[in-house]
Amino acid sequence: MQLIIFGSPGVGKGTQAKILASKLGIAHISTGDILREAIKKESELGKKAKAIVEKGELVPDDIMGGIILEALMEDKCKNGFILDGFPRTIAQAKILDNIFATLYTEEPFIIKLNVDDSIIIDRLTNRLVCNKCGNIIGKNEYKEDYICHVCKSTNSYYKRKDDDEEVIKRRLKVYHETTAQVFNYYSDKSKVIEVDGTQSIEDVTSKILTTMNIN
Repeated sequence: MQLIIFGSPGVGKGTQAKILASKLGIAHISTGDILREAIKKESELGKKAKAIVEKGELVPDDIMGGIILEALMEDKCKNGFILDGFPRTIAQAKILDNIFATLYTEEPFIIKLNVDDSIIIDRLTNRLVCNKCGNIIGKNEYKEDYICHVCKSTNSYYKRKDDDEEVIKRRLKVYHETTAQVFNYYSDKSKVIEVDGTQSIEDVTSKILTTMNIN
């Protein structure tokens, strides 16, 4: 079973990807994570990526595609995976088409979480992130000496610089101009599932699984 999850920044892709991966017994492939892992392992592609990242430049599509191919060929993906963070452009989607044609015979499920930009801006500007484990809470949940319920750290929450309202608006603009078009690219090629991302986390998960005919 292969899934690709789409949605604007802050829509909850990572949260749903982790939940679905756990429920379906498949791997969660976060492109940010596998890029960092490739660099850490110092694979051939990882070394090339490291040199580029250290210059502050974006990793080219061909190298990122190679890193994704290596990740999808690992044993952890033998039962399937959910891909989170790739493709972001039509060019990347075509690279992924070639990877899928090489590795799989069935079409992937394409999941898109929909939330209005105004809600995204409100959601991201009012969140804090644990600097130890990455857990996210709303500003209204935070009190002095707040203890992270995931890693038990104290006073570890902060507001990320990219959660500034102007930064978020720029990220959303890029998303609508590039990544949103990728979803349209897949609309007549794969099994598409669109879900209202303003629902509760549990309801979003339930809707996805029900549409996939999985109870």
